[in-house]
Amino acid sequence: MKSIKRGMVIDIDLNPTKGSETGKIRPCVVVTNDVYNQRVPVIQVVPITKWNEKKSRVQTNISLEPSGENGLTKNSIADCLQTRPIDYQFRLVKIRGQLSENKLIEIDRALKLVFDLI
Repeated sequence: MKSIKRGMVIDIDLNPTKGSETGKIRPCVVVTNDVYNQRVPVIQVVPITKWNEKKSRVQTNISLEPSGENGLTKNSIADCLQTRPIDYQFRLVKIRGQLSENKLIEIDRALKLVFDLI
């Protein structure tokens, strides 16, 4: 299996879920650091969902445009409020691509806001 790296866009099976958790098989962004990613199978991901105007105005949502680099096929939102740990050995469906460094910086800012680190 290919090693998982920070900033990768990977399809993850997020089911089963409870309540308002994001579910289904969907792209997610790996946000844990690479040292951690190499040592343990549980990584932290930010789910990606379909873009809409209302979601794009939420401060902890990061807009993503499709590209050959990231492997996304439509305008999307990285929903940093829905960050969750997953065991990628069981939930990984496929690897799509990699986010740009600028988008990772935006996601980092949103995560700092979510976890009250700023």
